[in-house]
Amino acid sequence: MSQALARITPHRIAAPASSNVTGLSSREKAAIIVRLLLAEGAPLPLSALPEHMQAALTEQMASMRMVDRDTLAAVVAEFLGQLEQVGLSFPGGMEGALSMLDGHISPSAASRLRRMAGASGKVDPWERIVPLPVERLLPVLEDEAVEVGAVLLSKLPVSKAADLLGKLPGDKARRVAHAVSLTGNIDPDTVRRIGLALANQLDAQPPKAFESGPEERVGAILNVSSAAVRDALLDGLTADDAGFADRVRKAIFTFGHIPARVAARDVPKLVRVVDQPTLVTALAGSLGTLAPVADFILANMSQRMAQGLREEIAARGKVREKDAEAAHNTVVEAVRRLEADGEIQLLRDDD
Repeated sequence: MSQALARITPHRIAAPASSNVTGLSSREKAAIIVRLLLAEGAPLPLSALPEHMQAALTEQMASMRMVDRDTLAAVVAEFLGQLEQVGLSFPGGMEGALSMLDGHISPSAASRLRRMAGASGKVDPWERIVPLPVERLLPVLEDEAVEVGAVLLSKLPVSKAADLLGKLPGDKARRVAHAVSLTGNIDPDTVRRIGLALANQLDAQPPKAFESGPEERVGAILNVSSAAVRDALLDGLTADDAGFADRVRKAIFTFGHIPARVAARDVPKLVRVVDQPTLVTALAGSLGTLAPVADFILANMSQRMAQGLREEIAARGKVREKDAEAAHNTVVEAVRRLEADGEIQLLRDDD
């Protein structure tokens, strides 16, 4: 913003010989700056301001008519001077302050401050709710009435709302989607009160010792276990808790899942991060049901590299089962690292 004003001032506004802006209020000066920036097409995130400040700015702009060039130039010069004197800036608002202090104050203190700020009407509860991950919002959406779920979906970005809706059971998803059609005449105060209730509900949830769910943790362990151990444990889990065992199976990602979960275009990225001896061992040890995995990897890299690997595989000969599983686990870990770094995106079972 300051750069935009600096560009405008020398070329579009002649510097005044002398001008006194002390007669203008801070609201009038703010209105002048905003009007100038809007005229120049500069992006202004005014929606981030508290609503009472947005209202005050709008009312001030509505009451003003014309400003002479000398006054305009003086207001801009004063504003730029104030910006140049800034040494530190704070996020503004309770949610911004709590985000900055995340990890430095206790969760209970943060929760209490959020409740106090929400009750006083000083914060927009949706500023806290919208950035939360889908995994945190899903239990709320599952338990709440469909009308509340419709408001929640309507406040979220389209992509996140679609992801959240897709994780609901079919019947609940249809009822929530239909309820969105009933939100056309809902008033802003009701939306805010729903947001406050949801925020309080989220803050009331006790902190978790583990970020991932139990099925994800068990699945991660079984990912790097031997096939025999993995199968035995899954059989035991099925006998004890079939539902949990099914969720664990969905969380497991092994070498055999690569063709179904890794896009063909991402294979070259995977090949680059796995050292060649390990890759050769993994491919040479892919026999029986794992043979299609080796074929998939070799088919989706440069033919020159694939031919070289085939020659090394032939020269490698028979691979011990223990060495093959270790190499397979290394490849799986490489896939997981690429996914965590955002280099690739694993396909879902229904893709």
